[in-house]
Amino acid sequence: MIAIIGGTFERFRPLVHLYRQAGQKAGHAPEQLRVGIHAMGFVADTDNAARNSFSPGWAHMFTEIGRERGWSSVTRQQFDAMAGPGGAFLIGDPETVARKMRHASETLGGLSRITFQMSSAASEIAAMKRSIELLGTQVAPRIRAT
Repeated sequence: MIAIIGGTFERFRPLVHLYRQAGQKAGHAPEQLRVGIHAMGFVADTDNAARNSFSPGWAHMFTEIGRERGWSSVTRQQFDAMAGPGGAFLIGDPETVARKMRHASETLGGLSRITFQMSSAASEIAAMKRSIELLGTQVAPRIRAT
């Protein structure tokens, strides 16, 4: 599993390539060398609803972490870039999230598992429940159909 807390999926391609090279060199069959990612993820009925539900908790969490590490405060512009089409956040409506999951898998040469870090939005229990419902009823079927 690769934990991705920002950036793009393309940034992790060299790491996956190195893992697969090392595994083959050690005698493992390619199908045994499975890769998964753990990324910021949240699903809502619309892209804007997902972003607006998730971003305040994300901003709080990363501003606190940043303060401890000497980083500057995060911005909504940074969040929107990572939640946008090129970013590694799996945040949006069911189709957006499924599309980004497929992109991540294609970019990294096939993924066996994707897990979400959703706790940043935990302040809205109803939104969290809806996100989990949409993952199971709308995102997962889209992924399984491809």
